[in-house]
Amino acid sequence: MTASLAIRPATEQDVPLILAFIRGLAEYEKLAHEVVATEAGLRETLFGDMPRASVLIAEWQGQPAGFALWFYNYSTFLARPGIYLEDLYVEPDYRGRGIGLALLRELATIADREGCSRIDWAVLDWNRSAIDFYRKIGAEGMDEWTTFRLTGAALEKLANRD
Repeated sequence: MTASLAIRPATEQDVPLILAFIRGLAEYEKLAHEVVATEAGLRETLFGDMPRASVLIAEWQGQPAGFALWFYNYSTFLARPGIYLEDLYVEPDYRGRGIGLALLRELATIADREGCSRIDWAVLDWNRSAIDFYRKIGAEGMDEWTTFRLTGAALEKLANRD
């Protein structure tokens, strides 16, 4: 990490910044219409009585430049925890400075320290620059797996809430 770059754990005071990063990522992914997150929701799920995820903040020369939001998962085959990287985002003005790599390095350090067996994440198939970057650092695409999602009315129906 250069003297210009610092990576730190987010605090509750960072909630507005985290929401701004989430909205920036959603814009980049052309999914801004799907963001319903609020500061109150983030405050509860990230810093409440039962935090569900953790956030790292990247600062370039003291200015917020990006974030990584992650949580623990578990591999039954390995009988070890892992980390799922939900979001990795660097503001457009700060890209190309190694900030994304620094966030991933910090996450890898956490995974190693916590005895995690792996870090998993998803990337949109059209995001060629991200895919190339991930392959360059040694990540492998899991092309034989298909991601599924249960949400909204289908989730409620399965939970017998229909």
